[in-house]
Amino acid sequence: MKKDQLYEYISESSGNESNICQIYAIKNGETVYDKCWHGFKTEDAMNVNSVTKGIVALLAGIALDKGYIKSLEQKVMDFFPDYTVKRGEKTIYDVTIRHLLTMTAPYKGKSEPWKKVCTSEDWTLTTLGYLGGRNGITGEFRYATLGIQILVGIIERACKEKCIDFANRNLFEALRLPERILHGDSSKEDQFDFFMNKDPRKYEWYCDPQGTVTAGWGLCMSAKDMAVIGELVLDGGQYKGKRIVSQEYINEMTKAQLKLGERFGNMNYGFLWYKPFDDRDVFAAIGDSGNIIYINKEKNISVGMTGTFKPRIFDRVDFIEQRLLPVING
Repeated sequence: MKKDQLYEYISESSGNESNICQIYAIKNGETVYDKCWHGFKTEDAMNVNSVTKGIVALLAGIALDKGYIKSLEQKVMDFFPDYTVKRGEKTIYDVTIRHLLTMTAPYKGKSEPWKKVCTSEDWTLTTLGYLGGRNGITGEFRYATLGIQILVGIIERACKEKCIDFANRNLFEALRLPERILHGDSSKEDQFDFFMNKDPRKYEWYCDPQGTVTAGWGLCMSAKDMAVIGELVLDGGQYKGKRIVSQEYINEMTKAQLKLGERFGNMNYGFLWYKPFDDRDVFAAIGDSGNIIYINKEKNISVGMTGTFKPRIFDRVDFIEQRLLPVING
């Protein structure tokens, strides 16, 4: 299959690939694939859903490198001395930043309290109310999109500025990418539209009424943005010779910290990033609807891919490896 054939294959797809909006690939520092569908252009942005988590992991690393965060073993509650813990709750005092990054933090209840958090005035503090529980720290993997909101709150309190400002200065501008703006509205109707609307979006980031960005979803990026961020990870935290994140942190972020089950394709998990294969240097930040940053160190390739809302599409690692890489590698 050649580049024009792949383009037609996606254009004519009625299956899993039918929602793809953009694919942007960089190999050996050069753009090798840049195609768009559904009226999108290269510079258009899309809510990349849980790929947002991967960006927040990078921001945590930058805050750690700069000394705002002392250690990944630092307790979450160190950053919220003014928060009143519920009577009888003890586990919350043992939760560390590492627990948040590896999704091994414990939470009360069987499901995430989306309605209560997303209709509150302060999403970070409301989420904090669900951290902990009677079972203590078990080390069990519990995927919690809302839980990562606490990590953004930590970054803001540690750095004494809004996370979006920290991200613009230390990540997006450093990578020569457009700065993000706050989305603004956070009503129920707007949240629904933000997920379901299939039109291109601004370079924005969803936020709560306090102007604190969402940590588990809601960052809008183009496939090019994601491929460039992939290059940063590919080059061990450097971009165009400039150090942005330490090599040590990138190594920890992409290292297999946990082995996941069948629900997550038996992949490995690092710091909010996936390592799909046990024996290969392939990494990914993955979001619903097939949004993905795919990094292949063996072939020195970084890929960004966006997609409009489509249920039951978790990742596109297989599609990239089976369809896109053969085209790129010629």
